[in-house]
Amino acid sequence: MPISHWPQRLYLVRHGQSQGNVARDRSEAQGLATIGLDMRDVDVPLSDFGHRQAAAAGRWFAALPDEEKPEVILSSPYLRARQTARAICEAGGLAGGRARTVIDERLREREFGVFDGLTSLGIRQKYPEEAAHRNRLGKFYHRPPGGESWADVILRLRSAMNSINLHYNGRRVLIVCHQVVVLCMRYVLEELEETEILGIDKAADILNCGICAFDFTVHDLDCVPRLALWNHAAPLEEEGAPVTDAPDKIAGSR
Repeated sequence: MPISHWPQRLYLVRHGQSQGNVARDRSEAQGLATIGLDMRDVDVPLSDFGHRQAAAAGRWFAALPDEEKPEVILSSPYLRARQTARAICEAGGLAGGRARTVIDERLREREFGVFDGLTSLGIRQKYPEEAAHRNRLGKFYHRPPGGESWADVILRLRSAMNSINLHYNGRRVLIVCHQVVVLCMRYVLEELEETEILGIDKAADILNCGICAFDFTVHDLDCVPRLALWNHAAPLEEEGAPVTDAPDKIAGSR
């Protein structure tokens, strides 16, 4: 029998709605140049809705058969992701009960550099040349000064997947992270092209606490990741928790 060096199943969950999501949407709606949060993006917590979403997602995982529940949980170091991971653990979402969340900085939000804390209007006003450059280059390759492009995120995610394959092969792994990270993981695992992943991004925003899952099947010496679940919001609807998302605009504090 061929030996798999991949996880048995990989779950990806975007964090619940954050206070940054709420503040950014409010600032965009009011036509403001800044988001107005006086804290680092890494320290932005979940909103009250976000806590409810995270708890509902935890109950969804807890209701899975033991042979389908994740065995290991990894998280972005950002507070909103760690809070979501904690809620899933506390709800009984892991096989074998609560376990330590493994924090991996490679799963962090895309870094926005000088754009952090600005709305789309604020970026156009403060950095018009850079905004025009992004429009020409596209968000996949554009790197804001001091920040990251999608391609930069993909580079660190390839490294993260190598570590996951090394330490957790054959196990069920849950990653709690961010919208762009979820999309870029699809790019890596499905070996997509720029136009394909941007098309997926354009089709629908990743829901807060939306659930994605990949299964890994070995054929001869090759392992083919198969998308088994995408942007699943059923637990949020069933539990009555609000279904929210946040478009990937050029703004920080998400």
